Amino acid sequence: MLDAIQASSECMEIRRKNFSDEISFYAPGLRSYKTDEYHGHNAVEFVSISVTGTACALACEHCNVTMLRGMTNLPRYQGSLFDLCASLAKRGARGVLVSGGSDRKGRVPLLKHIPDLMRVKSELGLTIRAHPGLPDEETCAALGELGVDGAMLDIIGHRDTIHDVYHLDADPEDYEDVLAMLEKYRVPTIPHIILGLHFGKMLGEERALEMIVRHPPKLLALVILEPLTKTPMAHVAPPPLDEIAAFFEKARKALPSTPAMLGCARPMGALKVAIDRLAIDAGLNGVAYPANGIVEYARQAGLHPQFINACCGVSW
Repeated sequence: MLDAIQASSECMEIRRKNFSDEISFYAPGLRSYKTDEYHGHNAVEFVSISVTGTACALACEHCNVTMLRGMTNLPRYQGSLFDLCASLAKRGARGVLVSGGSDRKGRVPLLKHIPDLMRVKSELGLTIRAHPGLPDEETCAALGELGVDGAMLDIIGHRDTIHDVYHLDADPEDYEDVLAMLEKYRVPTIPHIILGLHFGKMLGEERALEMIVRHPPKLLALVILEPLTKTPMAHVAPPPLDEIAAFFEKARKALPSTPAMLGCARPMGALKVAIDRLAIDAGLNGVAYPANGIVEYARQAGLHPQFINACCGVSW
């Protein structure tokens, strides 16, 4: 217990040395959100769009297209991606996440939408986040030319997880190659590490962090395996809290001056409360969809909350 307290104290000291005392709480438009502490959610302000609808060639073990169902479905919209974004902007949108299902190589088909996204940026002025999956170099170059606000991608550090969970014929080196290509084309990266992705066990997370450190990101997002209904992992338990806490602390120390966030996905209920507290204790800079009571917990730690209706790290 004493070691854990000392580690948390050290992480908070790292945070104070490198950042202000502000902490950001995020609520993107994937779902409506309200707690006793967070009342001003506007789901239209930042909208997630799937360019493939609910289609995905991978059907990953932890998702099985569940995550795509909560996004705005572009194929069902009678118009182009630009038309959809223009409609959203008229309703008050200030930014979009452009995502979708992957092909058999893990690529989200964004390339054909780049001309529309160029117009979205120049004519509508929307913030654009992109989720390219495991993109090829042409897509990385196009995202750089677009000047995308950030590329969000899962980084996986073990071959077995890539094969058994994502059903991809790829290796960890392929993920590091993508980080290098995005760096080459000056695309700000927002890598995600999913703790417990290998059927609830920690496997490859440390290697994923090592790869990310070699290609400094715009910010790091940490998420936890969330057992979702109608997926093969619906009844899989996430990693123990002590392992989650240790990894939060390791990430804070590995990237002391890089914003680190607790992202959207994690178990619900009492576990969510415990995980959110661990994120505060480890000196992370923000929490998406904070559990009830976490805003006050942050205040008691001497932090000053701000609320943003967008993905992690977006600031208007």
